[in-house]
Amino acid sequence: MGTVTVNIDALLPRVSKPARYTGGEWNSVVKDWATTPIRMALLYPDVYDIGQSNLGINILYDLLNKEPDVLCERAYAPWPGDMEPAMRESGVPLWSLETRHALNEFDLIGFSLSYEMDYSNVLTMLELGRIPVLASERTDADPIVIAGGSGTLNPEPMHLFIDAFVLGEGEEVILEIADILRRWQRVGSGARRALLRRLADVPGVYVPIFYECEYNDDGTVARVFPLEDGVQFPIKRRVVSALPEPLTKPIVPFLQTVHDRAAIEIQRGCTQGCRFCQAGMIYRPTRERSKEQVVAIARELLANTGYDEISLMSLSTTDHREIYEIVTALNREFPGLKVSIPSTRVDTFSVKVAEAVAAGKKHNLTLAPEAGSQRMRDVINKLVTEADILGAAEQAFSHGWTSIKMYFMVGLPTETLEDVQGIVEIGRKVKKIGRRYIGNRARVRVSTSNFIPKAHTPFQWVGQMPPAELEPRHRLLADGCRRAGVEFTWNDPQESTLEAILSRGDRRMAHVVYRAWQLGAQFDAWGEHHRWSYWQQALDEQNLSAAFYAYRERDLWETMPWAHIDGGVTAAYLRKEWHRTLNEIKTLDCHHGNCNVCGMQNLGGVEQCDLQVSEQALFKRSGELMNVIPLGEIKAPVRV
Repeated sequence: MGTVTVNIDALLPRVSKPARYTGGEWNSVVKDWATTPIRMALLYPDVYDIGQSNLGINILYDLLNKEPDVLCERAYAPWPGDMEPAMRESGVPLWSLETRHALNEFDLIGFSLSYEMDYSNVLTMLELGRIPVLASERTDADPIVIAGGSGTLNPEPMHLFIDAFVLGEGEEVILEIADILRRWQRVGSGARRALLRRLADVPGVYVPIFYECEYNDDGTVARVFPLEDGVQFPIKRRVVSALPEPLTKPIVPFLQTVHDRAAIEIQRGCTQGCRFCQAGMIYRPTRERSKEQVVAIARELLANTGYDEISLMSLSTTDHREIYEIVTALNREFPGLKVSIPSTRVDTFSVKVAEAVAAGKKHNLTLAPEAGSQRMRDVINKLVTEADILGAAEQAFSHGWTSIKMYFMVGLPTETLEDVQGIVEIGRKVKKIGRRYIGNRARVRVSTSNFIPKAHTPFQWVGQMPPAELEPRHRLLADGCRRAGVEFTWNDPQESTLEAILSRGDRRMAHVVYRAWQLGAQFDAWGEHHRWSYWQQALDEQNLSAAFYAYRERDLWETMPWAHIDGGVTAAYLRKEWHRTLNEIKTLDCHHGNCNVCGMQNLGGVEQCDLQVSEQALFKRSGELMNVIPLGEIKAPVRV
């Protein structure tokens, strides 16, 4: 490998935020390129401002750089409005921030796939980094390209571009991959395919070239199967048994990022069981840090960064058993410290925690009821009542809060216009409570997202509501909220369609991603850059349709494109949860009660319980022994 670095000096005056590209931040790690044998780069397929806030990448960066013979560097997507065209015009390749080496100089590069709308940026970064976009065109001289993150639990839409997918939690497996590279170099290296075969033996690593997919005449997946004896099948998601060593010396950026504060992961996993939530299914089980651990971590973080704000990270932070004690302990030891809680329950206890967090500065409180009617909250297993919502609002406004923002979804399974109207009614009631306490200063905002069915959830079989059905719902909400004096924002239905086709796509969708990118698709997560016409043309050219991938309801026994991926939660449990959906039956949180037998008890390395049951027993346990029938034959409330 060469040691020539990229000269970016002439590019920086041409961009709006040079600090995105210069590196050199406080606590970044720069190792000697010439004397460090194993060279890895972690990439986030969005701009620095977004990617540098990704806790997962920062944790892996810290772990790898603690290995004496490994250097790990970072790269992010250049902004298409200034840096990318400047790079193309000047012939400058995409570089790493630490030593400014082109991406093709590394042994391995790893992408974080946490959001489907970023997929096209992966291809742009590969091309700009002078790495062949298609995995089949890479040679022994090219880096191995891996990917991790929640998107890898359905890896097929990206299988043409990624050499190996890391499924699940990466703290242990990334060091195992580094060890394979270490031993590979000791024996003098060899053919690329042989190295990929070694990676395929690592538990939790999926190498797509060793598997194939067959289709039925109707376009559905017939089977996914291994091409070689001995490769994993199915491939099981990796889970660490306890939270790993905390990140206490994170990189401090030179510009403001989306989460411009120190972060402590106080809890991993969530077992509330919201049926729409992929994260709640694929990050089980729940693991917590103690109050004493969190305070000790905060002590180190503040000393190493200079931040005056700490975010307590979790999928549902206020579900931590000691959350109130943690907040009060932090306030006691660090007077003046601002504590941020990004995710809260909808109840008065969460407001009590928010009171402790606010420390006298009470402005905006965020709640996520998700659905407007009690029927819909039971359908999606959101364990919240209207009394909880209004009680939280009463507690907040009576204690000096001036603004409440509430998140909801539209287009949920079995949803009717009456359910949607319930969102308006809750907004009106919360506004009325606010006016009673603080008059016209009370501000209530309702924000809705469009429901998107995700793999490995009880709603993975459900058809997404098409734009023609979503638009009347948005009009109803806009008119109703305006009359109630409630602010209202919503998401573009067309962008939600793209997310849906990518989140449940099969291998054929990779050809759509490739063609849409060739046509110009990039930064689809940014509304000003998203162009649905590129994706529609790519689908048409592949004789595929959005209706098939996004709007079609699946049979409960259809083979899914991710059938070879074991996320821990079983298909039997998900089917049971779908039946409970239709019967509007709630499933309680196992973190605070009995085991729900979701399958995690059988995943290797997880010390939960050793109960093993058949699918029939699973239905009996829930108290609803039913005939399992195709989704299309189930009578559900009519959507209007």
